[in-house]
Amino acid sequence: MYTQELLPGLDPKEPLIIAGPCSAESEEQVMATARELASYGAKVFRAGIWKPRTKPGGFEGVGTVGLPWLQRVKEETGMYVATEVATKAHVEAALEAGIDLIWIGARTAANPFAMQEIADTLAASGKDVPVLVKNPVNPDLELWIGAIQRIQNAGIKRVGAIHRGFSAYGKHLYRNLPQWHIPIELGRRIPNIPIICDPSHIGGSRELISPLSQQAFDMGFDGLIIESHCNPDKAWSDSAQQVTPAALNLIVNSLVPLNGADPDTTQNLPLLRQEIDRLDNELIELLGKRMGVCREIGQYKKEHGMKVVQGGRYSDMMQHRQKLASDMGMGEEFIRRVYAAIHEESVRQQIDVFKKDNK
Repeated sequence: MYTQELLPGLDPKEPLIIAGPCSAESEEQVMATARELASYGAKVFRAGIWKPRTKPGGFEGVGTVGLPWLQRVKEETGMYVATEVATKAHVEAALEAGIDLIWIGARTAANPFAMQEIADTLAASGKDVPVLVKNPVNPDLELWIGAIQRIQNAGIKRVGAIHRGFSAYGKHLYRNLPQWHIPIELGRRIPNIPIICDPSHIGGSRELISPLSQQAFDMGFDGLIIESHCNPDKAWSDSAQQVTPAALNLIVNSLVPLNGADPDTTQNLPLLRQEIDRLDNELIELLGKRMGVCREIGQYKKEHGMKVVQGGRYSDMMQHRQKLASDMGMGEEFIRRVYAAIHEESVRQQIDVFKKDNK
């Protein structure tokens, strides 16, 4: 664990847990959440003051009016306080307010000009505030490393990384794909850098936070940053991925420790399992696209008076697929069963098109 390098007074034997609402909405909401988190032993409180939104018109944070709320959290609970910054003005305001830790979001980390502006502002401040850099939205390790190096080159000694997953087009199990091999490679390229996992943004739903947290823990991550709200369903932003402080406490206390094992020896199996999950997701997506083509074929057959099932076509296809599977080390009987099921679903999809057109 390298988290003791970020903030003094933290137990180096324990993973760093940063918790709090996605957005600071009101002083009452901030204090209610902070008090409950503190009652469960939380040490670092997070809340978004400025919120970058994909499209205009959404809630973009309360702005500097919320900084005194974080100061009150610090004074009344003793917790460290953290928030996200994206501009020179954000950095200056956060440092003036005595924010203990700042992080840089995925959109900002992907912009070298913005990163350099933040780095220059930090350098000019003369303050060595801890800075965590989220991975860029796209899976570009070099861009992530470059963003971190800009902060390090500004003279900041306490620099860490946040793994929040990577954007991908289409429907997926996760809001952002984990691609665990990228943060693991980051740790290899920059030894001893604290790496914090953000299961809230990876999963995008509260049900996935616990298993994702355990996966990160299994792979030797140094901590977690999790969104927690006193009333998640009423949250003004990202309500689906926030948990109550009580639920967060349960998640953290349910984590199974590594029992002192070397993380390097425990990373391979979870990483391979994650690769299986990724490939299974891709397989399901490809099958969905295949069935879409089958429905188009069904429409064509309907319009041209053709039968749904073309026996000769299926036999030729099966012979080719079995040969290809055999060449790749898979059993011909296995692929026969797989394609029998795929063909059955393909026929069903085409029949549905026929029924729909006949209504």
